[in-house]
Amino acid sequence: MDIQLLKVFFTTAQEGSISKAAQTLNFAQSNVTHKIQQLEADLGTQLFYRHNRGITLTPSGQILVSYAEKILHVIREARQAVGNSTIPSGPLRLGAIETTAAVRLPTLLSKYHAQYPSVDISLLTAYTEQNLHAVLHYELSGAFVAGPVEHPDLVQEKVIDEELVLVTSADHPPIDSTHDVQPCTLLVFHSGCSFRARLYQLLQEDGIVPVKQMEFESFETVIGCVSAGLGISLLPRSIVEEAEQQGRIRCHTIPGKHSVFTTVFIRRKDTLMTPALSAFLLEMRAHFS
Repeated sequence: MDIQLLKVFFTTAQEGSISKAAQTLNFAQSNVTHKIQQLEADLGTQLFYRHNRGITLTPSGQILVSYAEKILHVIREARQAVGNSTIPSGPLRLGAIETTAAVRLPTLLSKYHAQYPSVDISLLTAYTEQNLHAVLHYELSGAFVAGPVEHPDLVQEKVIDEELVLVTSADHPPIDSTHDVQPCTLLVFHSGCSFRARLYQLLQEDGIVPVKQMEFESFETVIGCVSAGLGISLLPRSIVEEAEQQGRIRCHTIPGKHSVFTTVFIRRKDTLMTPALSAFLLEMRAHFS
C-alpha cells in the first residue's frame, strides 16, 4: 500500500472534501481524485460515496481511516526515533484543562524550557473530553485532565488533588446546605467542563433543580460576576484564593467526595517515549511530588 496514497485518503477523510484536501496538501483537485481512485483500485473497494453535497466515507472507508491514522503516526514516530539524539529537542505538544494551565503549569513549563531550550513546547487548553480525544488521536503527547481516567489505550499518573469550593459574593451569608443555593443563578462554563458536571452532580444528589444558569468562557469573568452578586459557582480554591483575600468573594466548603478534584496526566500506552517527553515526565514528577 502506497503511503502517499494513504496520506491523501486520510487528509480527504479529515477535511470531508476533495477541494479542502487539495488545499491542505497543496495538490490539484484532479490529483487528489486520481490518487483516491488509485487507492480504491489497489484495495478493490470504494472508499467514498460521491454525491451533490460532496463525499462521505463508505463502510470500507470508515474502517481504513482508523488504520490510516495509526500507520501514518507510526511512520512519523519512526522518523522521529531514527533522528532523535539523547538530548531533548523538537516538538512537545501537551494539553491541559484551564485551571491546571493557569495555576499549576507556568512554573513547571518555565523551568523545563530553561533546562531544555531546544524543545518546542506547545500547550492546548481545553476541557477534559477534548484533551482525551486529542491524546487518543496522537495529536498530543500527553495532557493534564480531570481524573480518574479509565481507558485501555491510556496511561495515567496522578498529579494533584484540588479542593473545590462554592464561591459567592463577599456579603453572601454562610451556606450550611446545598438547599441554601437553590434560588441562586449558577455561573458555569460550557458543557464538557468538569467543574460544571461536579456542581450539577452535587445538586442532583440532594434533589435540587437549578432555577437558572448562565454560561461563561473564562474564570476571570465568572469570578467577576460572582463578586458582583450575579450568582454562584463551584471552582478550585487555588483559582479563587487571591479574589477571596482581596475581599471580592466568599468561599464555602462542601462536604464529602465532591470537595476533591483530582488532576492526572494521561498519555497513550504506545506513544514514543522521546527524550523531550521523558525529560518532561521527570520534571513533572519532581515538581508535583
